[in-house]
Amino acid sequence: MQMRIRSVGVALRFAESVLLAPGQRHARRNAWSAVCEDRRHAADRRHDALSTGAPVKSVRR
Repeated sequence: MQMRIRSVGVALRFAESVLLAPGQRHARRNAWSAVCEDRRHAADRRHDALSTGAPVKSVRR
């Protein structure tokens, strides 16, 4: 495979994508897990508020 690199910036972005790809996938998985956990906590807070009769704020999606 022969590749022609047009600039130093392109070469650096290519090297970064090759070297950091596994780490980026791991970071995305961690971020998605955090989002799901936040949603679970929000649902628990809404459930608790409904059971105690406290006012519930609306949620934007």
